[in-house]
Amino acid sequence: MAVVMRDRSQDVSWSIVFVSFMAQLLAYGSPHAVGVLYPKWLSTFKKGKSTTAWVGSTVLGVGLITSPLCSACVHNFGARPVTIFSGVMVAGGLMLSAFASNIIFLIFSYGILVGLGCGLVYAATLTITCQYFDKRRGLALGIITTGTSVGGFMYASIQNKLIEQYGLDGCLLIVGALALNLIPCAGPMRPLKCPGYYIKQKAALKCTDVPLYDKELETEPSVEHRTLVYIVKKHLKPHAQYMYDMRECLREPLFVALCVSIFLYSLGVIPPILFIEDMAQSEGLLEHVTPIPLISIASAATGVGKLVLGILADVRWVNSLHLYAMTVAAMGVALLLVPMWKSYAGLQVLSAAIGFFSGNWSITSYITTRLVGIERLGQAHGILMCFGGFGIILGPPVVGSFIDWTQSYDLVFYFTGCCLVVSGTVPFITALLCRSKFVDLVNKEKNVLGDLDRDLGPEPQNPSECNRLPSVA
Repeated sequence: MAVVMRDRSQDVSWSIVFVSFMAQLLAYGSPHAVGVLYPKWLSTFKKGKSTTAWVGSTVLGVGLITSPLCSACVHNFGARPVTIFSGVMVAGGLMLSAFASNIIFLIFSYGILVGLGCGLVYAATLTITCQYFDKRRGLALGIITTGTSVGGFMYASIQNKLIEQYGLDGCLLIVGALALNLIPCAGPMRPLKCPGYYIKQKAALKCTDVPLYDKELETEPSVEHRTLVYIVKKHLKPHAQYMYDMRECLREPLFVALCVSIFLYSLGVIPPILFIEDMAQSEGLLEHVTPIPLISIASAATGVGKLVLGILADVRWVNSLHLYAMTVAAMGVALLLVPMWKSYAGLQVLSAAIGFFSGNWSITSYITTRLVGIERLGQAHGILMCFGGFGIILGPPVVGSFIDWTQSYDLVFYFTGCCLVVSGTVPFITALLCRSKFVDLVNKEKNVLGDLDRDLGPEPQNPSECNRLPSVA
C-alpha cells in the first residue's frame, strides 16, 4: 500500500511541476515579450517613449506589488481556484487591450489586469510546488520558473508573426485566447491541506445527527443572542492570524535582509536588459558582424541558470542563501564590466553571464521557505515580491533620467552594477552575523517536514477530505 501511495504521489507531484511550468509560460509569455508590441503602440497612440513604456513596466511591477494580496488569496481559497480566476484575468486583459483607444486604457487593460493575473499565477504555482516538494524543491522551482523565460522566447516570435498576419489587434485577441489554457492547468492543483476558507465551511457543515434543514429551523438562545461584536471577531480571526504571521516574518533579520536585497536587485536588473542592445547599436558595434540578439542570449542563459541553480540549491552542503548572494554580486560585477568591454563579442559573453546569474530568481521561494517555514511561505512570499515590484517600477524611470542627463549609457551600468553588488552583500553579511539563527531555522523546517518516507501512512478513511496526498518528491 505504501509503495502504491508513493508512486501515485510522485506522479501527482511532477504533474504539478508540468502544469505550473505551462501556467507561467502562458501567463508571462506576452509580458516578457512586450518589447515586440512596444513599437506598434508607439506608432498607434503617438505618445512619448517614456509614457508608452509605463505599459511594460506596469505589467511586470503590478504582479509583484500585489503579491501580498495574491498570496492571501492562495492562502484562503487554494491554488486551483486562484489559477482559474487568473486565467480569466490574463485572457480578458489581453483581449480587452485589442480595443484600447488610448494609452491610459492600455495601461489599465494590459498593465493592471494582465499584471494582476500574472501575480496570481506566480503565487499559486510557487506555493503549490513548495507544498508538494521537499527533497527536490530547488529543482522543481527551477523548472517551473523557467516557464517565464521559455514563454518570453516563444512569444517574441509568435507575436511578430501574428502582427504581420493579423495586425496588432488580431495578435492580442489570439494571444488572449491562448491564455485561456491557464484554466485547465489548474486541474491537478489539489491542495495537500484544506485552505482556510474551506476549513471554515467544512466546520460549519460538520455532520451531526440532526438534518441540516432541521438545524436551520432550530432556535437556540445562544445563537439568537449572539452579539455583533462576536460575529465580527469570528470572521476577522483568520485575517488577524494572517497579519500576525506577516509581522512575525518581518521580525526575522535574515528575511528583512532578503527583502532589501530583492528591492535593490529589482531596481538594477531590468534596465540593463532593456538598454544593452540599444547601447550596442549606438556604439556602432553591430557593423561587420552577424549579431545574435543580446536579449535572446540573455533569455536562453536565464533558463539554463534557473535549472542549474535550482539543482545546486538541493545539494546538501550548499547554503542556498549564500548561493543567492554570490550570484547577485557576480551579476553586478558583470554589469560593471559592460562599459569597459566595447566589442559585440564581449557583450555577448557578458549577456550570457548576466542571464545565467539572473536565474537565481528561481531559488528565492526556496530560500524563503528555509527562513520562515512552509506554513508562512504565502505571507513571506507576498512581502518579498512586493519589495521586488517597487524596484521594478522605479528602476526604468530612475535609469532613464540618467540617460537624459548624461546622454550616455555608462552611468546606467555603473549604477545598476553597484545596486546588485550591494544587493548580494546585504544577505551575505546578515547571514554571517546570524549564522546560528539560519542553521536553527533550516533544522526546524527539516524537523517539521521530516523524512518523507516516514510520513507515508495509510490512506485516509475519508478520501473527500481535500484529497490529501503526502509529498514524496
